[in-house]
Amino acid sequence: MKKYLLPVCLLLLSSPLFAQKTATAKKPKTSNTQQKPDQRAGNPIFPGWYADPEGAIFQKQYWVYPTYSAKYKEQVFFDAFSSPDLVTWTKHHAILDTARVKWAKMAMWAPAIIEKDKRYYLFFGANDIQNDQERGGIGVAVADKPGGPYKDYLGKPLVDKFYNGAQPIDQFVFKDPKDGQHYLIYGGWKHCNIAKLKNDFTGFVPFEDGTTFREITPQQYVEGPFMFVRNNKYYFMWSEGGWTGPNYSVAYAVADSPFGPFQRVGKILQQDPSIATGAGHHSVMQVPGKDEWYIVYHRRPLGETDGNHRVTCIDRMEFNADGTIKPVQMTNTSVSAKLLR
Repeated sequence: MKKYLLPVCLLLLSSPLFAQKTATAKKPKTSNTQQKPDQRAGNPIFPGWYADPEGAIFQKQYWVYPTYSAKYKEQVFFDAFSSPDLVTWTKHHAILDTARVKWAKMAMWAPAIIEKDKRYYLFFGANDIQNDQERGGIGVAVADKPGGPYKDYLGKPLVDKFYNGAQPIDQFVFKDPKDGQHYLIYGGWKHCNIAKLKNDFTGFVPFEDGTTFREITPQQYVEGPFMFVRNNKYYFMWSEGGWTGPNYSVAYAVADSPFGPFQRVGKILQQDPSIATGAGHHSVMQVPGKDEWYIVYHRRPLGETDGNHRVTCIDRMEFNADGTIKPVQMTNTSVSAKLLR
């Protein structure tokens, strides 16, 4: 019997459920701490319940910024994870929390990150506001390093009201490679807006017609927008379905402009009964200088029924010769991609 004890213990320790229990037992600190690297061979890429991951590449390292997946009142901080190769991950705990954002109380969601002028700007949603009278919305935090610590940049939300029916959540910052302009793309409640950011990210520049928030909602859009450019085409991606259910998924459209019009092409990521359910709210990373792409997303392990039991995964994203995206094959194995140094 003794020879089976160690493998069983290791299996229990590596499970997402064990990781979640140990994570929630500790009270988040008000300053970020870096933990020892964790090498994992497969998906999920790191332990614990995490969702809505934003993938990025900074300082020749891969970074993932997820939502801490728990009850709204427990979602009061963000962790980040860094890796040189998509296999060995280092956790940076509490890079931002409500102690450093006075207007945020809970439901800190879906961080989006961008580097500009050697500073790092973290856009996030907070408080899950339901109308224009509630306090909350989309905020911005800033740091001098990718792993923080981050501090509130504006002292108030950047977007705190509903425009065109879009709940101010699920923000993504898109830098148009054609002209360098930064846009905020966001929205829940089945509506998506795009707005032109000021150069210092303190507000917005109106469009030529005088409007600030332009709706670009495609068919069946629910939330979780993401945009990238490949071969001069704008790929707009989003999540469909309910985030607590098995049919959560990712679809996309293609256009010649960040403003569309976007006609839905189809789904490229959805549940696989042999792997996981509820696959969605993703981001995309491209290895610099290569036509090599990865999709970073969350999914629900088989057998899990708790809506917050979501884990972060990475799989390859590939294209057909005509530029359409191939359906993503979810895996339990690891991907590895070392960056050139």
